[in-house]
Amino acid sequence: MNTSTYSYRPATAQDLPAAHALSQHLRWPHREADWAMVQRTAEGFVAECAGQLVGIAFACHQGDFTSIGLVIVSDEHQGRGIGRRLMQLCLEATAPRTPILNATEAGAPLYASLGFATFDHIQQHQGSLSGAPAAPVLPGVGCRALSPAEYPQAIALANAASGLDRSRVLGDLLPEALQVLGLERDGELQGLALLRRFGRGLIIGPVVAPDAEAAKALIAPLLEASQGEFLRIDILADCGLADWLVAAGLACVDRAPRMVRGEPPRPSGSVQSFALVTQALG
Repeated sequence: MNTSTYSYRPATAQDLPAAHALSQHLRWPHREADWAMVQRTAEGFVAECAGQLVGIAFACHQGDFTSIGLVIVSDEHQGRGIGRRLMQLCLEATAPRTPILNATEAGAPLYASLGFATFDHIQQHQGSLSGAPAAPVLPGVGCRALSPAEYPQAIALANAASGLDRSRVLGDLLPEALQVLGLERDGELQGLALLRRFGRGLIIGPVVAPDAEAAKALIAPLLEASQGEFLRIDILADCGLADWLVAAGLACVDRAPRMVRGEPPRPSGSVQSFALVTQALG
């Protein structure tokens, strides 16, 4: 098939059923609601052939950076330059921001050919819990549900931890989360964790905390609340949580490179990221 038979245009909400069907065919776990969340918060592009959606990709602008994700091409149309063209459209939309992405191992060679370099790795942990670890006891530290009035402060923490502007993404996610936990130390908000619906069940993320023990203190009550449900959490590979999560019953099922074309984002202040929002959005 000649590449001239493909056309490209911006993605719209009307493309979501076709995008969801495409991802189901490739055994991605995303619900149509998960696609819709990305479409609301990011700029997308689709590839069509004879009026049929055969590829899609999104660029989520987050301050000085853009996260590129949900790059997917139909099996029948792979090897025809569609993924590369969708990536080029995302990169054009990114400028002058710095593009970042969380690759699959299969997609990494394409991204490397476009000038991306690996700067870190992420790990996907998932499973169905029948028990949960006890939360660490930390002097002067407590976890509690955050009120909507505290969401701006929570977003500021997430911004500092990630080096990204999370305002639009978390502005969309926070009102829909099942639980929004904050971690306080001596009355000061120092951490954030969300539990929400995603894919095959639930997902924990993002998780922001000053250190790994504080992150465990935030995650433990969310594990307890997820008993009997399929649960996923995508963590930074070197964050210090992997062994603890495996012991809790969340096996590591995938490890993938984080890639950037330029200088990667850096945390500021005294907090850091432990778990992603999603693999697509970072």
